[in-house]
Amino acid sequence: MNLLFKYTSLLFLLCLPLGSQAKDIAGIDLPGQVQLANTTLTLNGAGIRTKFFFDIYVGALYLPQKTGDASTAIDMPGPKRVLMHFLYKEVEKEKLTDGWNDGFEENLDRDQLKALEPRLAAFNRLFTSVRRGDQITLDYLPETGTRIAINGQTKGTIPGAEFYAALLRVWLGEEPADSDLKEAMLGGG
Repeated sequence: MNLLFKYTSLLFLLCLPLGSQAKDIAGIDLPGQVQLANTTLTLNGAGIRTKFFFDIYVGALYLPQKTGDASTAIDMPGPKRVLMHFLYKEVEKEKLTDGWNDGFEENLDRDQLKALEPRLAAFNRLFTSVRRGDQITLDYLPETGTRIAINGQTKGTIPGAEFYAALLRVWLGEEPADSDLKEAMLGGG
């Protein structure tokens, strides 16, 4: 019976789709799938955000379906998640918010940015300084908007699908914060 169990377990593991496999990046175990809003999201890709040769965080993108195309990932309907697991000793709130602001400015035209400025300001107010081991999850919930959680504690929600699309452009836009991380989040890393 034990041998049958081992073979059955091995067969089950071999039959799992590749996208559902967990991934280890810099010692951080990322699940291959997560549940969000009654939907199974698959790890699309993950990598390390670096700046000046320092590893800042592991960034992971979870989508309803895997894609290697940034526009498809941004426009895909349904829930989505970006997970940030911090590796650097401390990232001050001001550095986080400056990063969000720069990412929005680099990837949106003037009218888009102006329309989202009040929500971006509200989004920035939800953050605190983070330290090594902290996690930020940025979830898109279709009927609700962008839910922000730090270490599992919900900090707030920003309404509107267009806000989450703009937020994804920070990583996946024409001017991403880190081009290597963009490639990795799109499954190329």
